[in-house]
Amino acid sequence: MNSKFLNPLLALALTLVLPACKDQHAGHDHGKPGDAKKEAAHKHEHTPPHGGAPVVLGEEEYHLEIVRDAAAGKLHLYVLDGHLDKFVRITAASIEVTATVANAPQMLTFKPVANPATGEKLGDTSLFEAQADWLKTATNFDAVVKLLDVKGKQFKDVKFNFPKGNEH
Repeated sequence: MNSKFLNPLLALALTLVLPACKDQHAGHDHGKPGDAKKEAAHKHEHTPPHGGAPVVLGEEEYHLEIVRDAAAGKLHLYVLDGHLDKFVRITAASIEVTATVANAPQMLTFKPVANPATGEKLGDTSLFEAQADWLKTATNFDAVVKLLDVKGKQFKDVKFNFPKGNEH
């Protein structure tokens, strides 16, 4: 093709394409870093897949989801990614949590749960479980995860409320 015609055609194509790209973000102002109004507009919510309490680890690198089974007196603890949509298998032999119930500390030891259907096994699972009789009646309590290693990253003294979690 003759270069006399190529330059005007290229200019015309860019004139049509660039505004279309800009329109994809119309009314979507990212603002400046630190602009609270703009940051609030970009804040997103995470929905726990089992309807439990979402517990953020770090700067949303990972999450825990705590689900209560009142009839059995159990809590299920799921280890999830930063968006609460993918299970993250870890190697922990147990997870220690101290709950405060009626002003008294209660230790919970979450043990790994194997699931042959997903291939998860002890030492390579995303699901942990703790049992205590007081879980049959306690519907609201504060708790602290002592120490948890997820993929080489350690999280210490992670506070949360059940059933609220710690996402505010």
